Amino acid sequence: MIPAVDFEEYRPLLLGLAYRLLGSMWDAEDVVQEAWLRWQGTDQSQIREPRAFLVTVVSRLALDQLRSARVKREAYTGPWLPEPVLTAEAGPLDTAELRDTVSYATLHMMERLAPPERAVFVLREAFELPYEQIAEIVGSSVANARQMHHRAAARVTEGRDKFQPSSEDHAELLRKFMDAAAGGDLDALTELFHEDVVSWNDGGGKVRAALRPIAGRQKVLAFLGGLLSRYDFSDTRLLDVNGQQAIWTNVAGDRQLTMIAVHEGRIKEIYVVRNPDKLGHVHLA
Repeated sequence: MIPAVDFEEYRPLLLGLAYRLLGSMWDAEDVVQEAWLRWQGTDQSQIREPRAFLVTVVSRLALDQLRSARVKREAYTGPWLPEPVLTAEAGPLDTAELRDTVSYATLHMMERLAPPERAVFVLREAFELPYEQIAEIVGSSVANARQMHHRAAARVTEGRDKFQPSSEDHAELLRKFMDAAAGGDLDALTELFHEDVVSWNDGGGKVRAALRPIAGRQKVLAFLGGLLSRYDFSDTRLLDVNGQQAIWTNVAGDRQLTMIAVHEGRIKEIYVVRNPDKLGHVHLA
């Protein structure tokens, strides 16, 4: 007889999987809850590999939701950015692959992928599932699953440094950025920014935010200069979000979370989440 399995044992893993697939912890929680309901309605004594069964259920539910979510995201007000979460709530991070696929920059890059490609990429990279199982989950041949993984990996890593900065180097660059911004030091910011830096701002139509990505060092500096002249950014602190440090700020009464991605030792991407609906899983201790 197959021993009883406690669903809660797998919940952190399943939440981490669904979050990587959807870029939203709210949606991930809904998917995992639906998986729990299906688990309760299943003859569990007949399931020889509960982990594989639950991963399959969650992946397919998330795929269905991701397909419908893409339509909504295309109509979103301004750039759509993933929902950030505290690192402690991101599920298991035991391997470099699990940490990389939950990083904010990777989640953002995965928005480029079609839903099946994203599923293949996450299941292979983060959870190291065999191609045979992945193919069954996404409904493709094994050969096609391999091809999707190859294409997805190339797109996600496009333009990224082969060797990413250490957590310490990333945090140090973020602190310099925070100090320069708080002090209104545009010269220091110029030195920190890559010439092709892009600033993404997600207000979701709920709060003021740039409606298009701001690209190029001079344009980003001009944009930040305008903000720094109008708002007080002194109420700032660092939080551990998506496996890396991020800046929490209170701007004119609105919460804001800022994350960065680094290329060639300089800040290449700035992600600013201001939509209050996306900050529910980022809270101060």
